[in-house]
Amino acid sequence: MSDPVPSPRAKREGGVNGGELGARLIQQDAKSNPGALITHSLINQSKVEKSQTTFQPTQHPHASTTGPSPTEAKSRFAMLDDVRLLANGLLQLGQSLREFVHKTKAQINDIFQKLNIFDRSFYQLSVVTSEIKEEEMELKKTTNYLKANNEEIKNLSLEINSKINGIIHERTKLQSKVGNLEERLKGLSQSLVPAEQLSEITTLRDVIDAQERTITNLLKAVKEQHDQLDHQKVKIKNLEEKLSYDSFQDTVDKPLDSDPAAQNMFEYLTVNSTGLDTNDLPVDCSELYNKGEANSGVYVIKPNRSEPFNVYCEMDSDGGSTVIQHRIDGSVDFDQTWEKYEEGFGDLEKDFWLGLKKIHSLAQQGASILRIYLEDWKEEKHWAEYRFLLDGRSKDYTLHVSQFSGSLPNAIANITGTRFSTKDRNNMSQQNNFCTRNYSGGWWFNGCGETNLNGRYLWLRAKGRSARRKGIHWKPGTGPSYSLRLTKITMRPAPTPNTYN
Repeated sequence: MSDPVPSPRAKREGGVNGGELGARLIQQDAKSNPGALITHSLINQSKVEKSQTTFQPTQHPHASTTGPSPTEAKSRFAMLDDVRLLANGLLQLGQSLREFVHKTKAQINDIFQKLNIFDRSFYQLSVVTSEIKEEEMELKKTTNYLKANNEEIKNLSLEINSKINGIIHERTKLQSKVGNLEERLKGLSQSLVPAEQLSEITTLRDVIDAQERTITNLLKAVKEQHDQLDHQKVKIKNLEEKLSYDSFQDTVDKPLDSDPAAQNMFEYLTVNSTGLDTNDLPVDCSELYNKGEANSGVYVIKPNRSEPFNVYCEMDSDGGSTVIQHRIDGSVDFDQTWEKYEEGFGDLEKDFWLGLKKIHSLAQQGASILRIYLEDWKEEKHWAEYRFLLDGRSKDYTLHVSQFSGSLPNAIANITGTRFSTKDRNNMSQQNNFCTRNYSGGWWFNGCGETNLNGRYLWLRAKGRSARRKGIHWKPGTGPSYSLRLTKITMRPAPTPNTYN
């Protein structure tokens, strides 16, 4: 049996459905590939033109010539569908191209942003490289200076040794001459001495006196040169320690491999520069002052049984004192943890706390004088002095003070035997545990509202008792509280052994 022949209506509906299906496929293809839509549109356009040129329907001899035939009407509808399809395809193509352009612009903007970031990073690296080169030049200058000083000291030592040997030799010769002269004088005293011999003896005596004066002057010059050498050694050692512990520490962290000369300089300065070891360092600022250093500033010291560290030495008529606390402008927050108060914090030339470990290493060398300088907001200056000792870490750095003197009322006599406390380590007595919230900073607290020189720095007058307690203040037991703008605590060895009552 043959297949049924579709009716004209079915053919027309099938053609329309097929056109719609083709349009959908073309639109989907255009989304993924915009160029494919152009290809489909050109193919359809060529098909339309070909159909217009090749299709010429024949008229039936009996057909009417007054109206269009069904075939012509169908062809016209087909052409309209193709035009609509082409218009939809072009619209989809335009939208796809617009999205493509926007996406491309966004990618280009991202690329430009990355290029700008790269340019900034490159500029910053150039600046850092320039700074490193400048620091290397400074280190080279310092190295040359130290090498020159080292050679100068060696030459001075050799010259002094040579002069000393010459002086000893001359002294031996003079002693021999004096002995011979004494023998001759003894012989001459037994007989009459002619005038010529008396003149010779007088001349020899003058020569001996001149030689003795020369020897005395030479010995004095040698002593002065020795003192100058000791002073120069102290300065060089302090410079070495500053370079070793401060300046060179940052340089070591930077890549010195690119400059072998700088690496060799660092090794030379830290190991072989002068041959002096840390045992030659002063134990405190007082020893530094006794060696002739009269300028206040930052120096390196090494107390007994301690590692070297930097301190600020204050040189005045009383000698050299080590500054252990300084408050001047509130640039450092003193509300720190127990660990910070043990190790120390701040800037040695501004606001700082030296550290309980370092203070104890100084105090354990013997009895010391603790001096407190205070200045209130009326710029009135006061001071207080105590003899004090400080226990170690196992006893929470318990403070012992006695023998008060000064222009201030005695406000810390009642804290002797008190342990040090901070916000994260409360060592106060049981009855005063609730007072910790009234304080700021670390101190030897013994009761609510007592003296606290490590409190919060207040630029304005505190309102209320609670705010005043958290600030820096000096309060005797029954007297008024002093609100302070400047504090400084120093220590130096006691002139006589300490005794506690």
